Amino acid sequence: MLSSIQLPVAKEASAQCSTIFAAQTTYSTGSSPQFLKAFDVNGDGKPDIIVANSGSNNVGVLLNIGSGTFAAQKTYSTGNWPDSVDAADVNGDGKPDIIVANYGSNNVGVLLNIGNGTFAAQKTYSTGSGSIPYYVVAADVNGDNKPDIIVANYGSNNIGVLLNCC
Repeated sequence: MLSSIQLPVAKEASAQCSTIFAAQTTYSTGSSPQFLKAFDVNGDGKPDIIVANSGSNNVGVLLNIGSGTFAAQKTYSTGNWPDSVDAADVNGDGKPDIIVANYGSNNVGVLLNIGNGTFAAQKTYSTGSGSIPYYVVAADVNGDNKPDIIVANYGSNNIGVLLNCC
């Protein structure tokens, strides 16, 4: 004999919210923010903002100072036209690093997190002549518990995978 399971009934809201979001607060990025990612880069449990600033040839980090507000952007040079960013602990030190697709330079860059939400100068990895890297994502593609880099190469019409050797 099967017993019946009674599912909870959703309660009706006493009043519906007429305004879902507050007015936007803006933060300067310099020039042409292309892509962004929210990630806790300084270990305080609050999501910070990482932004690819294509017009300024840098990535910016805006640290979350609480209550939905952010500190002024600190920038890190990336070369020519950063197009997308991701974050992952690529060197195994427990701190998220920044990965960037450098559209105009045919490479991906990695900026290692040196602590408190600050980063070392970018180290680049070639994606090939004319590749035009457009989008990056970090994922453990080979099951070794280390984040690898997957890059969409617009110019060469392919997807590249850079395995983490660290």
